[in-house]
Amino acid sequence: MIKPDPDPQQLERLASKTLDQQFLNIIRNGLNCSPFEAAAVLDAVEEIYFPHLGSTMPAQTQPGRITLVAVCADESAGKPIADCAKRTISLMVHRGRDDDEIIVKQGMAAFRRARIPDLAQEALSQGALLTNEDLAFHIFFVSTRTITADLQFLRQQNPPPHLPLRGTVQDIGPFLTHRLDIVNLALDGKTMSEIHTIMRHSPSAIANYLSTFARCAYLAAEGCQPGQIAFLLRKGRRLVEQYLQLAAGYAGDANRAYHLEELIRLETQGKKTHPPEMPR
Repeated sequence: MIKPDPDPQQLERLASKTLDQQFLNIIRNGLNCSPFEAAAVLDAVEEIYFPHLGSTMPAQTQPGRITLVAVCADESAGKPIADCAKRTISLMVHRGRDDDEIIVKQGMAAFRRARIPDLAQEALSQGALLTNEDLAFHIFFVSTRTITADLQFLRQQNPPPHLPLRGTVQDIGPFLTHRLDIVNLALDGKTMSEIHTIMRHSPSAIANYLSTFARCAYLAAEGCQPGQIAFLLRKGRRLVEQYLQLAAGYAGDANRAYHLEELIRLETQGKKTHPPEMPR
């Protein structure tokens, strides 16, 4: 495959159209700061405020994100897509300068192959499974044959990345198992980085699974029934029941009970200490 000839000026032009660069320009020009001082201010802002802004800034307003409708992960294989329940999800397709460098230096095929595994995981973390058509027509704007070739390339890697797509039967069946395995690792005391290494799931997907599990356990402890929890969290009842069964099994295990309490504490810290009211 012939790789494109990188154009440094093209990368610089692309890099100039980011939120970071917009902020740096305002700091340098408005406050008459040097580039070094402006970069230091940006680093401080990212360190202090970004962890809090990430959960409040609407995903749809973040550069590089798209919103699309995808099939719910709970839907069984073989069911016509027209009859499947669906949900609206938001995906980070373009991550900024890192992706610009991949595109300019290695080409669009390398960019797609770098993003497909993370996009599939991000969709699954929101309770949906992407199809080849989603990737082709709604995300990358290429043919399905191109996506098929990309997936074939990825599956030949050693080790191959985890690809939870609806068309991959082995991923549809045990998608709950992947979530339960992640929760089990967390309750065994594994860190996020350790879980990421073991399961090869994205950190954001892992955080989402653990958050949902902790919220299920918390709401159950407050007296909510599985159906109510599924409605409140907008998750499938089957997933909620699996999570509650998992949580109930740790009553006699002091170590896992401790980590369960920690997950619940971290999830409810700074939030309401009672479950949301059910609509009448």
